[in-house]
Amino acid sequence: MMNKNKIFQILFFGLVTVLVVACKPGEDNPGTEYAPNMYHAVSYEPLTQITDKDAGAWVGSDEDEYGEYFNSNPNNPFGMTMREPVGNTVPRDENGMLPYRLPKDSVELAARIMKNPLPDNEQILEEGKVLYTKYCTHCHGENGGGSMDETAKVGKVYQGVPSYSAGATSQLSEGHIFHVITHGIRRMGAHGSQVQQEDRWKIVRYVQTLQKQDQ
Repeated sequence: MMNKNKIFQILFFGLVTVLVVACKPGEDNPGTEYAPNMYHAVSYEPLTQITDKDAGAWVGSDEDEYGEYFNSNPNNPFGMTMREPVGNTVPRDENGMLPYRLPKDSVELAARIMKNPLPDNEQILEEGKVLYTKYCTHCHGENGGGSMDETAKVGKVYQGVPSYSAGATSQLSEGHIFHVITHGIRRMGAHGSQVQQEDRWKIVRYVQTLQKQDQ
C-alpha cells in the first residue's frame, strides 16, 4: 500500500496539472490571467475596439454595468474610441510648431528656406548646450572639434567628423544643421526620432556658437 506522502504527492501534482490545463487559452477564451487589471486598461484605448459590453465581466472591479474590458465609447458614432480629425487639419505641438516634412534628400532646400523659430537668447543657448552634451559630444566633442577633439570618443574612432569652426562646416546655415540632425548624413545617423523638433532647434542655436569659436 502507498504511504500518505506518496498519495499526497500524486494528489498535489494532479491538482497542479488540472490548474495548468484550466488556465490554457483557447479560441475566444484568453485563459486565466494573473492580475488582469494590469493588462486591461479601464480607460478608453483609441487603438482597440471591444464592443462586447460583457467582455471581462468576470473581473468585476468596475461598478458600472459594463464588463472590465469593454472600451467602446458610447458617446461617439458606432461606439468608436478613435475619431478622425477634422479635414485638412495639421497637427502642431504645444508651441505651435508644424511637423517637419522635408525628405532626407532636400538638404539644400532646407539650407535655403528653414529658419530657427526659437529666439537667440541665453536660455535657449543653455538648453541647447545641455542637449548637445547629451546627444552630440560623443562624436563631435565638447568644443565641436570633431575627430580632433579629445572629448569626441566616438569621433576619434570613426575618423572624418569635421570641426564646426573649420572650412565649409563653419558656414553651414541653421536650416542645413537642423535637417542633418533630423535625417542624418553619411555616417551620421538620423536623430529625428530621438530628439524632439524644438530641442533640435535648440541644439542648432548652440552649434552656431561653436561655428564661430575661431572666427
